Amino acid sequence: MNSILIVLPILTVLMFDLGLTLKLSDFVTVFRYPKAMILGLSGQLLLLPLIALALGTVFNLPPLFFIGLVLIACCPGGSSSNVFSKIAGGDVALSVSLTAVSSLVTLVTLPIIMNYTTLRLGETVGVTLPVANLLKQNLLTMLLPIALGIALRYWKEGVALKIDKVLSKVAFPALMLLAAIFFIQNKGAIIANFKVLGLSTGSLIISAILVAAVLGRIIRLDNRQQRTINIEVGMQNAAQAIAVATSPFVFNNSEIATPAIIYALLMNLVLLTYVALIPKQK
Repeated sequence: MNSILIVLPILTVLMFDLGLTLKLSDFVTVFRYPKAMILGLSGQLLLLPLIALALGTVFNLPPLFFIGLVLIACCPGGSSSNVFSKIAGGDVALSVSLTAVSSLVTLVTLPIIMNYTTLRLGETVGVTLPVANLLKQNLLTMLLPIALGIALRYWKEGVALKIDKVLSKVAFPALMLLAAIFFIQNKGAIIANFKVLGLSTGSLIISAILVAAVLGRIIRLDNRQQRTINIEVGMQNAAQAIAVATSPFVFNNSEIATPAIIYALLMNLVLLTYVALIPKQK
């Protein structure tokens, strides 16, 4: 089974569902919580890729896994982060806005950072990045579905909420199904490299949360905003990373997708632990 036949539809549906949860007023939250928004976006769009580049060097990852680690770090926040923020007693409005804005901004930042990374590492393994194809794929599988979801919510809010009620229940199982299928197809490479990739992806998640927590304390975010920022910076859209890595129009390489698969599994374990342990004070 070709995993791209599954991952692209799943990514598109996830982005459409994200759009269904958004209202145009959600984007105004950027101005309502300027400190939190700036920290959240900086953490996702700048700090996380830098941490990934550092970890790839520290762990001396092979080029394809190195590229894959940076790729997951370049992706926007995952839609499940909104659910985790709610469970953690965070600021859900802030979470939704961060996910929405990062999904749009990474349409620009992801190609730039990945082009740099690929030029630096890909030559030795014959990997190049067709930037135009990446832009087209992201427009079709991310921007367009989000825009359609927002439009449906604006014109037919009742219908949009009913569709979201169904899609929100299948989003996480669909991602786990994708991870399971990919694991089965590539279990040899995953098992052989699980130690180094587990350490590097786990370090990426934990480092992201710790850096976000420290910076949040420095700029004195309240507890609800702090919990939200920690989750948003630590939770990336693994489906997008897998789609970019395995797409025949972009990298067409399952090894590049391997860090994203392991990240998806560890991300949920780490954040479930985080949510269970943190005190829920306001």
